Amino acid sequence: MAHPEFTSTVRVQYLPEQSQPPDGPYAFAYTVSIKNTGDVAAQLVARHWVIANADGRTEEVRGLAVVGHQPLLKPGEEFEYTSWTRIDTPQGTMHGTFFCMTEDAHPFDAAVPLFVLAHPEALH
Repeated sequence: MAHPEFTSTVRVQYLPEQSQPPDGPYAFAYTVSIKNTGDVAAQLVARHWVIANADGRTEEVRGLAVVGHQPLLKPGEEFEYTSWTRIDTPQGTMHGTFFCMTEDAHPFDAAVPLFVLAHPEALH
């Protein structure tokens, strides 16, 4: 039986030129690498992000595609994209889900594990 699976890794970069400390907002770029670690070709169709600031306020972002792409990945193939977000505290978190579809139209979700958004000085 086919086993669809995408795994993701994320790198985060603080964007000082888009940020306004100390009151915020704080801007961060995040680069997501999505790899098809399953054994069937599948397409990334949509995304759902949960963005939380340090006060625990959350914002949910849903939409079709990622940066205008709905990549179809064969087993072993990878797709990388960069996007950005703003939060109103120096630190926060993001996690999410990609809604995916196999070539023969079986839907599955691919989780993106929690990652930290942090102003460099907030880590000291």
